[in-house]
This record gives sequence, structure tokens and C-alpha cells, in this order.
Amino acid sequence: MELREAIATRRSIRRFQDALVADEHIQTIIEAAMLAPSAGNQQPWHFVVITDREQLDRIPDFHPYSDMVRTAPAAILICGDPAAGCPWPDFWVQDCSAAAQNALLAARDLGLGTVWVGVYPIEERMAGFRQLLTIPEQVLPFALIPVGWPAGSFSAVNRSKPERVHQGRW
Repeated sequence: MELREAIATRRSIRRFQDALVADEHIQTIIEAAMLAPSAGNQQPWHFVVITDREQLDRIPDFHPYSDMVRTAPAAILICGDPAAGCPWPDFWVQDCSAAAQNALLAARDLGLGTVWVGVYPIEERMAGFRQLLTIPEQVLPFALIPVGWPAGSFSAVNRSKPERVHQGRW
């Protein structure tokens, strides 16, 4: 698949087929996430792969917008470590955002469906993931990406808004 097609057809998928995702696919997605740019190349991210059905089913107990994990065979929790040695620790959110976008596009390239489920900065959600997955206190759960074979299809949508493009100044 060409990059432009992956970008144009990427969608938030909230219904998944009852089919497993190969470990190799999860690894490909994480490798793509790790290729994202980061401030000072500090790469402050960590990834927790969740495939245990019991763990996945507990996530909606503390995250009200995560019901889709009940049908997803896997999820990747992206976490950030602001104290990872970066001289610009406030950029970890941007770094993890870039990693998340790479992950979403890599999954789409494989034909998989995903959805970006926000975690940070909602303390209840972060605390829930910390407890469920024994995440160290200095590491901040950032975003959950459920992954699976989509129950629907992908199609391109034109979201272009020329009125939001400014040349030279506002």
C-alpha cells in the first residue's frame, strides 16, 4: 500500500473480527512507532502489548471510552517517560504522539484496524493502567491503541479544509 493511501483510508475502528493478530504484526507496528521523530532523539516511549483477554476486558472499568477493547484481540499502550534523560522533558507528549501516528499508519498498511484512545492527562485513566499493568510511577500512560482485523471496510474521505491554510501570515 502506498503511504498516501494508508493516510487517506486510516479510520478509527471500534468493531473487530473475532480473529487473532500475529505477533509479527504487533512487532511491525511497534517498530514503526519507534521510528518516529523525538526531541533530541531521546525516544521517551515505552510500549505495553496487551493480549490477555482478562486484562483487555478490565480496561473499560476505568476508561469510559474504551468499550471497543472487549472485541479487540490486542492493544498497545504507549507510555512516556519524561525523565528519560532528555534536556527537553516537556516534549514527551509530542514524541509519543508521533509514535502513535506511526503505529496507526503501520497497522493500516497491514490491513489492521485501530483507534487512538486517549489516556493522558486524565489521572483516573492513568492510575487504572498503572494498577492493571504495574507501570512505574514515573512512566505516564499516554494512549491506548486497540488493534484487530476490522469488522468493516476502509474508504478514503476528503477532509481537506483550504480555509484553514494560511500563506505567510494569518
